[in-house]
This record gives sequence, structure tokens and C-alpha cells, in this order.
Amino acid sequence: MIPAGVIEPGGDLATLLYIVSFSLFIFGIRRGTHPTTARQGNLIAAAGMAIAVVTTLLLDGIGNWVLILLGLVVGTVVGTVASLKVQMTQMPQMVALYNGVGGGAVALIAWSEFRHAPAGIELELLIPILLSAIIGSISFWGSNIAFAKLQDLIPTKPIALPGQHFINGLLLLALLAASVVLCVNNNDPSEGIFIGILIGAAVLGNLVVLPIGGADMPVVIALLNAFTGLAAAAAGFSLDNVALIVAGTLVGSSGTILTLEMAKAMNRSVANIVFAGFGGAPAGGAAAGEQRPYTSIGPQDAAIKMAYADSVVIVPGYGLAVAQAQHAVKEMADALEKRGVDVSYAIHPVAGRMPGHMNVLLAEADVPYEKLREMEEINPEMPRTDVAVVIGANDVTNPAAKNDPNSPIAGMPIIEVHEAKQVIVIKRSMSPGFAGIDNDLFYLENTDMLFADAKQAASEIAAEIEKL
Repeated sequence: MIPAGVIEPGGDLATLLYIVSFSLFIFGIRRGTHPTTARQGNLIAAAGMAIAVVTTLLLDGIGNWVLILLGLVVGTVVGTVASLKVQMTQMPQMVALYNGVGGGAVALIAWSEFRHAPAGIELELLIPILLSAIIGSISFWGSNIAFAKLQDLIPTKPIALPGQHFINGLLLLALLAASVVLCVNNNDPSEGIFIGILIGAAVLGNLVVLPIGGADMPVVIALLNAFTGLAAAAAGFSLDNVALIVAGTLVGSSGTILTLEMAKAMNRSVANIVFAGFGGAPAGGAAAGEQRPYTSIGPQDAAIKMAYADSVVIVPGYGLAVAQAQHAVKEMADALEKRGVDVSYAIHPVAGRMPGHMNVLLAEADVPYEKLREMEEINPEMPRTDVAVVIGANDVTNPAAKNDPNSPIAGMPIIEVHEAKQVIVIKRSMSPGFAGIDNDLFYLENTDMLFADAKQAASEIAAEIEKL
């Protein structure tokens, strides 16, 4: 039989164990800032979470062990199987799904606390419960929409109702008004109104994310992650749980910082991303792009251009992730380096579908971390670069961001590959990226297009280089 009531809630032992727990959270996050220590950081943070869970289960007053064990078993099995089977290209939607589960759990905790609160619930308890319910429900349903868009279960283009912002505003006001009503009548709060708040927040979460296009999903995921953290922190106040307060605050603050940094990398405000409905999937446009003249080459020509260069910069994008081409690209780079070519990788902050997507892929292929160059570091070197190889990247290399003030991506910082002496773009077709606009890079005089699967093309180029 599992012991219960071993630790007194709020006691010295519980506080000490929670301090150890969130100290491991912080240390794990710190170790996660570098690819070589990121796995260790995950394990350290997981150890901290295990301590927090065990401490909570041993608190006096914990019961329903059958349900608890059943939940632990189901969660462990589902999480383990899903994590083992998920492809690297599906990692963003997995993150969105896990984040949504966290928000939903917080909303359910808030509902449970509301139902079991004593008569005449105090405002210092009711307000955190309401915040957890609203923010957690918005995060859960919004994350589900983000997952569905990334998984192509629903269209990635913006989906909006007439008067969308007005409807969202009314829903938000209604949620605030209902919360005020519950606070005013805190001696006998209505559970019906509380359930209405949960439903209203769910509708708002759906309506906020549906009008946002696929290109902006990484920012949305980061924002919803921050929401989940804030909801968890609020739940921690209602439960008087120090570990939950600290963990939620860490998630909320880090998610907020990440959201702001990604918005900055796109030269847009968070409000513009959430309310402008930008970032839809292309609806045509490719045909128009194919009417412009461009130069097409094969793997052998590309190999010759790269093999006789002094410097090559590889710019990875989502197409590399889709093709799982990271190992083939590493082989291509190794073949170039055997010939004395200086090879580096230019990483755009929002390349791929989640922050750090390209870093993780290249680290998986054992690409040395020092060869990964951030946008601000590599751009000044582009005019001296002999060959820039763009693999599956699109909007983050589009010169229109700098040259066309009327472009939807005008002002967005890009990898300035067009400044290189020669550019080779490896992609399947002339189709535009998530922004749905043509890439002017494809039609420049110094650009050659190599139409192929990225993995196949990199392997063929590597083989051709070895023959030279």
C-alpha cells in the first residue's frame, strides 16, 4: 500500500523538496541553452519534476490512489509512445499538443478547486481560480487549433468570421463580466456561470487562433505556452503549491521572452501577428512565379560550383526538415571540407516551424555547433561568400523583405544570400513559402535552381564532389 500523508502541506520538508525541484528546473533550462548539454538539461528538469510529483503525492490529504495511478499509467504510456514515434518534422505540432494538454489540465484543476471550495470562498482564492480557468481553457483550445493547422487537419490559411475582432472583444468582455459577478457573489458563487466561463474561454481560444496563418504558428505556440505557464502559476496560488507557482512563472516568462524575440525576428509586433491574419498558406501564386525566367541546374553543376569555391554557406529551412536531409547535407559538407572549402550554416531565428528547429536537426547530424552562425553574424560575410546554398528555406531568404515596401514581409530580417557571389537553391518546385508570395531570390542572375528532394540532391552532390 502506498503511504499517504507522509509530508505535511506547507511544512519545512515539503518546502525544501519543492525548492530542490524548481532549482533543478532552472538548472535544466540553463543546460538547455546549448545543443551539447540540452539532453542533459532535459533529464535534470525531468528529475526536478519527478521530485515535485512525488512530494505532492505524499502530502497529507491526497487520496483516490486508484485514479491517480491510472492517470500516471495512461499518461506515461501515451507520452512515451507518442514521443518515440513522432518525426522531427512533427515536433512543432507535438509541442503544441503537449502545451494544450497542460492548459487543459490547469482549467480542470481550477474547476475542481471551485467545486470543492468552502462556502463563502475568499477572493484571494477565487481570483486565481478564475484566471486559471480562463487562461488555461484559452490555451487548451487555441493549442488544439495550432496543432490541427500544423498537422494539416484544417487549412493553414487564416480562417476568420465577419467582424472577427468585434466578436472576440465581446467574448472577452463577457468573460470579465462573468468573473466580476462571481467575485461579487463570492459567498454563493454559481457553478453554472463558472462552466459558462470555461465554455466562453474555449470559444475565444478557437476564434483567436483560427485567423492566424501557418507561417505564424511558431510564434502562436510560444505565446500559448506563456499562457499555460501563467495559468499554472495562478493554479499554484489557489493550491498553495510553491513548485507550481515557480514552474508556471518560469514557463510564462520564458514563453513571453521567446514570443517577443520571434516577433522581433519577423520585424512585427505580437499584436500584428495575433490580429492581422498574416501567414496563410499559399493559394496559387506559384504559377505566376514560374512565368518569370530562372536558371535550372543539376547536381553535377552544383557540385562543381561548390567544390571550386573557397567558402560555402548552407541556409537550411523547413524543406530540409521535411526531407530529413540533415545527414545527407552533413555528408555534402564533409566532402567539401576534404577539399579545403570553408563551410558554415546560416540559421534564421524563425526558420522551420519552431524556435531552434534547424539547430536541433543539424545537431542530430553531428554538425559542430561552432559552424552554426546566427543571422546577424553571417549577413556581413555574405558579400565575401563564394556560394550560398539554400535548402528548403523560402521567406527567410526573400530579398523582397528589404527591397519591396509593399511586400507582406517588408522589413522582416532575412539571411541576405542574394549578396553572395553565387546562390544555389535546392527545392522541389517554384512554389512560394508560408507567406504565400513569390521569392525574388529565385530569379536573380546569380541564382541557380536545383529542383529535387533535398536529401536526394545533397547525396548526389556529395557523390559528385567525391569524383572531382
